[in-house]
Amino acid sequence: MTLNPINDDVVAQLRQVLPDKCFRPIEAKYLEEPRGIYHGSAGVLLAPSSVVEVAEIVRACAQHKIGIVPFGGGTGLVGGQVAEDVPAPVVLSLERMNRIRNVDAADNVIVAEAGAILSNVQGAAQTADRLFPLSLASEGSCQIGGNLSTNAGGVGVLRYGNSRDLCLGLEAVLPDGTIWNGLKRLRKDNTGYDLKNLLIGAEGSLGIITAASLKLFPNPTRYVAAVLQIPDPSAALDLLAKCQTQLGGTVSAFELIHRQGFEFLAEKQPQVRLPFVDPSEWMVLIDLGVTGDFDIETRLQQVLEDAFEAGLATDALIAQNEAQRQEFWAVRETIPEANRLVGAISSHDISVPVSRIPELINRGAALVSGLGDDLRINCFGHVGDGNLHYNVYPPKGRNRAEFKALGGPVKDAIYGLVDALGGSVSAEHGIGRMKTDDLLKYGDPAKLAAMRAIKAALDPLGIMNPGAVVAQNH
Repeated sequence: MTLNPINDDVVAQLRQVLPDKCFRPIEAKYLEEPRGIYHGSAGVLLAPSSVVEVAEIVRACAQHKIGIVPFGGGTGLVGGQVAEDVPAPVVLSLERMNRIRNVDAADNVIVAEAGAILSNVQGAAQTADRLFPLSLASEGSCQIGGNLSTNAGGVGVLRYGNSRDLCLGLEAVLPDGTIWNGLKRLRKDNTGYDLKNLLIGAEGSLGIITAASLKLFPNPTRYVAAVLQIPDPSAALDLLAKCQTQLGGTVSAFELIHRQGFEFLAEKQPQVRLPFVDPSEWMVLIDLGVTGDFDIETRLQQVLEDAFEAGLATDALIAQNEAQRQEFWAVRETIPEANRLVGAISSHDISVPVSRIPELINRGAALVSGLGDDLRINCFGHVGDGNLHYNVYPPKGRNRAEFKALGGPVKDAIYGLVDALGGSVSAEHGIGRMKTDDLLKYGDPAKLAAMRAIKAALDPLGIMNPGAVVAQNH
């Protein structure tokens, strides 16, 4: 599909229907992504403040066959927010569409615009004594529209589900400029195809999400966290099962952490206080949230005693207050930043069935070892839902640039293993532009054909985030 660059005549047309505030200077941040792999282009940067303005932009682009690249918080890690090979596209930033339209404690619903920062949505829920449970390391800058467009997961998926599970309805602009008013608050709605769930996870390739009605939950009255040293990943699975059985629905997060993450923190983020001076190779962080009079402390203590007796844990620290709980979480949430400072040869956001996690870790280590001596692996993540971040680094004292040639073989080895174990090569970051070839290689042919048909039906001109998710010219 051939697209046209935006030109002065189209800009003049847009200026007739849009206020001056919509037009923004093209700053470098709108053409970059955090890993520095992709560098985008833009003919004009537009920041609308309403769904009507978004519709005007989309209609003009459809009329002239101009590509649109939606831009949210810019925190995505697979290049979905920047386009290198699209001729002078419109970069459409949702940053001015950042209002919280409504918080309804009776319906347990919050309505937020796409540009609302996640932490602000969480805070607005708290004002109504409610919880919006989506939680990510980037929550201070990522936006709700981007969270939904990538179907972001985060640390609370085990209990609350990912972004898709937290959304009741959407307002969106479709590729022809039509406004879809789908901000319903219904838990049940069987009126045909689920357009909401089609747009969620589509990364702006089928339309632009402008607002969402999101689920709220009772605010836990107490949180309890514990960090445990465990003998191996298999013990983590047994411990998870024990926690879910004995602690009911209170388990909000269950995170697997490798000692390599602690070593990276000590090297690159020494200000972060680590819970263990001499950590074991594997650890888990358990977070519990309870309401009412549920005696979670006693129940957790019993679980830990049983775990020690069964050989599932060798040491444990229970947070004595909220400040210590936050210290535990600071360790987990700072690991990705330490990873970035070390510099990975190849990073992988993958998922496998929970029961296959130990096999993934053991076989993956053997594969990586066969590709190079002393390569370091930092495998960590949301073991409760099977989503791990499996990253490979150069030997200590060496630079990743020296191992650039290994990036492809490492990725192929890990993705091949993940596929063999019935997993996914993209668990929570999406496809973007980085993984379009991986989707072709590992995706189900019937699904890929259906995706292409949907893209062609809804966006026949190919203007919506061209090159993202569904690869062009395939």
